[in-house]
Parts: sequence; C-alpha cells; structure tokens
Amino acid sequence: MTHWLRILAACLLVGLGIADVAAQQVPPIAEIRIEGNQRIERETILSYLELRPGDPADPLRVDSSLKNLFATNLFADVSISQVGAALVVRVVENPVINRIAFEGNRAVGDEVLEPEVQLRPRVVFTRGRVQADVQRLLQVYHRNGRFAATIEPKVIQLPQNRVDLVFEINEGPQTGIRRIRFVGNDAFSDNQLRSAIQTKEARWWRFLTTDDTYDPDRVAFDQEQLRRYYNARGYADFQVSSAVAQLTPDGRDFFLTFTLLEGERYRFGAIDVVSRIPELDVAILRGAIKTLAGRIFNADQVEDTVLDMTFEAGRYGYAFVDIRPRITRDAEARTMAVVYEIAEGPRVYVDRINIAGNVRTLDSVIRREFRLAEGDAFNTAKVQRSIQRIRALGYFDDVQVAQRRAEPPLPPELQGVGPADRVDINMTVRERSTGELVFGFGYSTTDQFVADVSLSERNLLGRGLQLRLGLTWATRRQDIDLSFTQPYFLGRGIAAGFDLFSRTSDLRRTSSYELSTKGFSLRAGLPLAEFLSSNFRYTLRQVGIENVGADASRFVREQEGSRVISSVAYSLLYDKRNDVLFPTDGYVLRLNQELAGLGGTSRFLKTTVSGEYHRPLWDQDVIATFGGETGYLAELGKDVSIADRFFVGGDNFRGIRSSGIGPRDADTLDSLGGKYYYVGSGEVSFPVGLPRDLGVRGSVFSEVGALWDAGLPKAGILDSSAPRITYGFGLSWRSPVGQIRFDFAWPLKVEEFDRSERFRFSFGSRF
Repeated sequence: MTHWLRILAACLLVGLGIADVAAQQVPPIAEIRIEGNQRIERETILSYLELRPGDPADPLRVDSSLKNLFATNLFADVSISQVGAALVVRVVENPVINRIAFEGNRAVGDEVLEPEVQLRPRVVFTRGRVQADVQRLLQVYHRNGRFAATIEPKVIQLPQNRVDLVFEINEGPQTGIRRIRFVGNDAFSDNQLRSAIQTKEARWWRFLTTDDTYDPDRVAFDQEQLRRYYNARGYADFQVSSAVAQLTPDGRDFFLTFTLLEGERYRFGAIDVVSRIPELDVAILRGAIKTLAGRIFNADQVEDTVLDMTFEAGRYGYAFVDIRPRITRDAEARTMAVVYEIAEGPRVYVDRINIAGNVRTLDSVIRREFRLAEGDAFNTAKVQRSIQRIRALGYFDDVQVAQRRAEPPLPPELQGVGPADRVDINMTVRERSTGELVFGFGYSTTDQFVADVSLSERNLLGRGLQLRLGLTWATRRQDIDLSFTQPYFLGRGIAAGFDLFSRTSDLRRTSSYELSTKGFSLRAGLPLAEFLSSNFRYTLRQVGIENVGADASRFVREQEGSRVISSVAYSLLYDKRNDVLFPTDGYVLRLNQELAGLGGTSRFLKTTVSGEYHRPLWDQDVIATFGGETGYLAELGKDVSIADRFFVGGDNFRGIRSSGIGPRDADTLDSLGGKYYYVGSGEVSFPVGLPRDLGVRGSVFSEVGALWDAGLPKAGILDSSAPRITYGFGLSWRSPVGQIRFDFAWPLKVEEFDRSERFRFSFGSRF
C-alpha cells in the first residue's frame, strides 16, 4: 500500500511541474481588440474584463470576464479568443426596444396591462425579461378569471439594432365557477354556505358581475367569510381545512371545493365586566353589552360590545381605555364565558391625519367626517366610525386606513412633558364617479307606466355639494324638480339647500280631480347626536284643484281653484338601522310637523310619527319587520283643503287600493281624505331557496289601519274609525334591470265602502 502512495505522489508532482512550465510559456497579452460593438463604448466593455495588456491569458480570468459581460444583459453573445499576442473580444449586442404594443386584448385594456410590463422603450431587450413580463401579464388575466389566456411575444427587427415588441394575446373565455361544493358541513346546507361567500356559481343572470369567475384572492377572502359565518352562529372551533380549485379538462371552468371542520356549537356562559381603572364605574358600560348568557355564541357581538363600550367610556372622559374580552371555554357544557377586562391603555394621541388618493375631492370634505382631530386622544372605535362615515358619502370606491408611530420623535427637551406616544393616521381613498345621468322606466299599480330622467352630481366641484335635476312622466303623474344642497353650510355641520318643484297628479279615478303643486322650499339639516338628526324647512307653494269632473262630489267642487300655502316644518330622525336601503337589524324613528299660516290662504298643523324595527329571527336570513305610523291634521281657524288631508292605501297599506279607505262621498264615492290615521304592519321576509345573490325573497305580512274625519258635515259622508285588517304574502326580486315585487293580499276586516285589491305589482329599472 505504501508503495502505491509513493507512486501517486510522484505523478502529482510531475503534473504540477508541467503545468507551471506551460504557464510560463503562455505569451502575455499585447493588445485587446473589441469587435461587434455598435452602441456600447469600448471603455465600457473593457471595464468588465479582468485582463489587461501585459497580463498572461489566464483561462480562469478569461472565464470570469465572460461571466461579467453576460451579467450586464447588454449582449446576446460574447466570445473571447487569443489570436497571436492579441486578445479578441467579440460581442453581439442585445437590441434596444423601440416600442411596446398589445394586440388582441379586448377584455383588459392597455392601461391595465402597461404597468405590469417592466420593459420600456429605449431599454435593452432580453428574452429573460420578456418571459418575466409574459408571466406578469398572465397573472393579470388570471385575476380577471381568464385562465385559458395565452400570450406570445413577437419581435419586429428595425434598423440600428432596434426592435418593436408586440405581445399577441389570445384572451380566451372567462373561466367560471361551474360548481361550489362543501365537504363536512352538517349544520348548514350548501345553499346557505354559498350565500355566505362572495364567489358564486356561473349563471346567466350574473352577466353584470364577475363574482362567478375564479379568483384565488377572492377564494382566500371566502375562507374568512365562512369563518365569520360560523363564528357568528356559535361554532367557535370552526376551520376551513382546505379550499381546492380544479380546472375542468376543457379549461373553461373550475370546480371549487371547501373542506370544513365545524366543531361543536357553543352558547354564551357567564358575562362579566371587570375594570382595572378604579375611577371607572362598570355600571355605565353594562348597557353596551350585546352578549347575553344562554344565547348562541356570536363573535361579531363580542366585537360590537367592545366598540360600544369604548364609545361609552369615551363619553365619560376615559379616552385611554383598552377593553379586551377574555373568553373561557367549557368544552363539556359547550359554553363560552366572557369577561370584558377594562384597563388603562397607552396614552396615544393623534399627531397628523394624512389623506391620499383624493384627486378631485378636497381634503376638508373628508376631514369633516372624522370623529377625531389632530391632537385628540387616539380611539380605535372613533377611527372605525370615521371610516364608516367617509364610506357613506358615496364618493369613494375604496377607503383604507393605516396608522404608524409619528415621525420625527419628540426632541429631548420635550420628552416626558408631552404625550407619551403619537400616531399618524394615513387614509388612502380611491375616488369614483359622482355624476349621474339616469334614465329609468317602470310600471306600478299606482302610477302605471313611469319614465324618468335625472341629472345629478353628488360632489360638485369636489366640495361635497349636491345638485339634482329630475323629470318624471307617468300615466297619472308628472314631476319636475331642481334641488341643491350644501352639506356643511358656513363651515358647520348644517346641510342647507333649496328645492324648486312642479308636480301634477291625476286623482280622477279616486277623487274626480287633478292636483297641481308648484313652489319652492328652503331647508337646513342639523345633526343633534351620532344617530339623531333634525331638519327644518320653509315652503311656499301654490296648490290647484283642477279638471274637476262634472259628477264629482260637491265637497270637491266647492274647493276647485288654487290656494297658496306658506308653511314651516321640522323633522327629527333617530336612525340605528344597519343599512338604510335594505335593513336587517336595528330601528328608526321619525317625527314630522308642518305649520301653515305664515301668510297664504291655509292654516293648519300637520303631525306624523312613524317607526320601523328590524330583527333577524332564528336564522340571519329570516328578518322580522314591524312598522307603524300615525298622523293628525289640526285646523287653525280655516277649513283645510282636500289636498292637505291624509290618504291611506296602495303603497302604505297593502291589500287596500290607493285612497281606498277613509271618508267617502255617499253619492259619488269620491275619496275625501281624513284628519286622523294610523297604519301598523308586521312582516317576516325569508329566502325562497334560490341563491342569495339572485335577490329573490318571499314574505308574509299583515296590515292594520284606519283613516277618518274629513272635518266636513257628517251628512252624506261615509266614514268609520274602525280598524281595517289585511294579510297576504309577497315575492320580491332585485333583478339586474330593477326591483320587481308582487304582493297578494286579502281583506280580513274592512268596511263596505272601502276599496280593496288582491294583487299589487311594481316594476322599475335604472340604467
């Protein structure tokens, strides 16, 4: 063994000696020649070489020089060779891009694709960069639900080593969601869970939305939506173990499968409030508790309770509170005990409020909706309320808020003197178009065919000013109105404005006359509290009773002609609904009073009170609604006109025709209106088994009400204050072309002279 080791060592020594002799025999480089360069200077290429004249042509240094030149991305090809005593560097330069274009893109515009391309004109062309840009463009199409899209880059050679780069795009069809399936769901059906997520199955009626196309980001959001859905219904241990999207063989659709782990259902256990601030009495916060022992556990109610408690503590001067719910799980009893621990939070103040993204809207329009100002104590609940108010303006598609520690820090001489910490609130908004030109048409039982056109601007000059001009023509009604509103008059929270109007209504079918109203109003609205607002209005109008039929009631004929009404009015609104248009929880109260007699020919006091209460029942999709309204018209020394009285029926009393109840002429059966009325209703609305996003809901309802006393001699008048009662069911559909509603009702208790109706249909669209 030792003998062979000696032989191997000798061979290595001989090899090293030969290599050293060969290196000594390589002649040094006398010159370096650069060939093939057109735009790139010789000195630039030499700077990347690790060889200089006089150096030997070391293969390792030649290889390193090649790598340096290729790494610049300036060359398509590089070679280094030695010709005699000269080192020759031959390069083939990459071309320069002259222009970048897109062809074949129709669904996605150039303005969306261009920011995704890193290459630019006058930038060096490389195939690696092109392929990276192709992948980015494909991601854009994937986000738009087009997974079958293909992109092929084409290069057009131009003189002077320039090229045009053209991305030829075959967008392909949108990749829809053919089927959404759930695995492991026992508590809720597939239809219920499909209604809880944003992604929808592809259907013909979803041509106005992209929710039925596959988007990985949306699927990730859907997992969070499912978690919130289950957590709000007692399933605190719920998890989405997987969400798998499988592409169909034809590449046109996806099968989306969510695998769920529901866990056990919990109820609220003991609820308590513990304060670690000695001066804070927890009794003032208990009224904000929404979580009640024995009810189904709801994580959303826990969050709402924390926010409401924070607001309440702030009202009593405790701006720096940190409320944390401590939840104790009892797996055997399946209860979740909640203790709201109140401690003094860090003393944080708002340093600056920065707003970005508002190109058109003035900063002041946004700042006036904030519930806190620079220098105020930082309050998370007030920040969230500010976001809600700014979104409610309707000026922005998106509102995002981030907060960070204020910079620069306080100087040393002020540290320990001022606030312990400061934060900046950074708000970013994305504006939307606020001008609207709306054409509409529709049909209703009351007005029959309706067509309207309106021109409106909700953010005039970026100052939040509101201007609207509307024209309406219907078979039985014609309106024209112009309105203007300044939401913050004189820099205060007063919404001031005016209205000009001209209206004509054909009431010959119910009361044998036509009613015309022309005039103007001056108004001002003032918020009194967070959910309480008031409105004041002065109106001067001319009211005419015209085209009275020859066989009309004598009480109508006596009032033919016109009169001038000069009135002041005020209203109070207390609104705690979760949604103004389609509420599912909360309540609203309204009070309106109008006093006529400041000049003019009529004197009266007209008062109405109304309210609604909405509450989800055993299922969040089953909503109970209770409503009521009542009114009183007081004569102030003069008989009131028939145009000033109340009329009940139609839209405000289902099962009764328009002006279908109340005082009536015994001979002509003309409706004369009344001075007193009330209407109450109860309704339960529910899904009918169709997908929730389709907007089809059913309802059952009952109405009760009465209208009486026209303030006229009793002789010859049919009148009764007895309650009328109806019941029925309805079906509504929020279709892509407008709201369609069918109501079927039957009278349970009416008077012989009343006018009931079994069916009411309404249809409308705006586009």
